[in-house]
Amino acid sequence: MTTLAVARKDGFVAIAADSQTTFGDMRLSSAYKRDHDKLLQVGESWIGVCGSSAHHLVLISAFQELGEADLSSREAVFDTFRRLHPVLKEHAYLNPKEDDDDPYESSQLSCLIANASGIYAVYSYREVFAFDRFWAAGSGRAYALGAMYAAYNAQVSAEEIAKLGVRAGMEFDTASGGPIVSYAMALDVNIGA
Repeated sequence: MTTLAVARKDGFVAIAADSQTTFGDMRLSSAYKRDHDKLLQVGESWIGVCGSSAHHLVLISAFQELGEADLSSREAVFDTFRRLHPVLKEHAYLNPKEDDDDPYESSQLSCLIANASGIYAVYSYREVFAFDRFWAAGSGRAYALGAMYAAYNAQVSAEEIAKLGVRAGMEFDTASGGPIVSYAMALDVNIGA
């Protein structure tokens, strides 16, 4: 799968991701593919996506079809992904079924978002969480969380914390590999971050 990490510290937010793609037991490193960035830009936000390698292109197309995407608060992220779900179903042929007893249709996505308003996670039933310090997603998330927890109070930036998380995921998770791709930006104090 992947290792994604977001961090927020000292007025900045950052997102980082590994670059490896896996197909079952086979891995495809960045040396063999032209596009290895798991982070996509939507407006002034960066979104990291876990799961199927199809998600990246599908989301680029779906966000273009959706039009305006507001990712400036937990509620706005929820509303944007709620509006995105029918686009995924109708235009990208998303299969929204996971289990028979699911409370909602699944969007089959796990995403981390970083922007000037903060850091967020979105999960398959459009659950949205906002984080004050850091979070991780993907198959290397446990290693990433441990590394970021250990480094958070050190004299390092939000971007370095996110990169440390991904680096730990790449070290111990067989489905994660380099290089690391990261983006950082200042928090907007006027948004209430």
